[in-house]
Amino acid sequence: MAGSTEVETEVELIDMPPGRAVLTDRRTRRSWSVDLAPYRLAATPITQAHYAEVTGLRPGAVRGDRLPVESVSWWDAVRFCNALSRLRGFEPAYRVHEHEESVEWDTTADGYRLPTEAEWEHACRAGTPGPRYGTLDEIAWYRDNSDEQVHEVGRKHPNQWGLHDMLGNVWEWCWDFYDPEVYGTYRVLRGGGWFDEHWSCRASVRRRTHPTNRLDDIGFRVARTVMPERENG
Repeated sequence: MAGSTEVETEVELIDMPPGRAVLTDRRTRRSWSVDLAPYRLAATPITQAHYAEVTGLRPGAVRGDRLPVESVSWWDAVRFCNALSRLRGFEPAYRVHEHEESVEWDTTADGYRLPTEAEWEHACRAGTPGPRYGTLDEIAWYRDNSDEQVHEVGRKHPNQWGLHDMLGNVWEWCWDFYDPEVYGTYRVLRGGGWFDEHWSCRASVRRRTHPTNRLDDIGFRVARTVMPERENG
């Protein structure tokens, strides 16, 4: 159509190097380390255009193709990963058992999936030692600069590995349970959002919510496991 602008809906993935993530939990004062193999992570959170292409849906009150999709549950994110895998010709990573309200992760599958929180933190830090990979106003949308609204992805400086919006804009769902013994099925959120104070926008901060919750400052980004014998770029 004359005058129309084509929206880029391909998800850009960036290669993440192997490494070790050291995670901490302030509530329990516990720390633990996780060794990580190479993986691939989306350069930005999934946008409304990405989500609409795969699902036909545009959740949330604010519209914009390059805005991060929000008001999506953890279950919505898992289903999106499987649907995107099928659309792109990859093997879905998740076996979803709707009646049992459970999900199995097939770690041998090459499809799209949510990052683990160790993968998320490793990617967020991008080899930097501090709580943030740059000056917060330059890298993140948060309460002091967001005008209390979500913003288009990729407008702030990326980290050293080329990842945008790892801090601020929207919280991001991770695969992991937060603490099953205390919080049951609650899943991990990382990164901070547009309404959060500066202290919530740090690489180490862990939050949680029920996997069925849909909130206007929670989105997600996708990952893929690197499988050299099958990886086709």
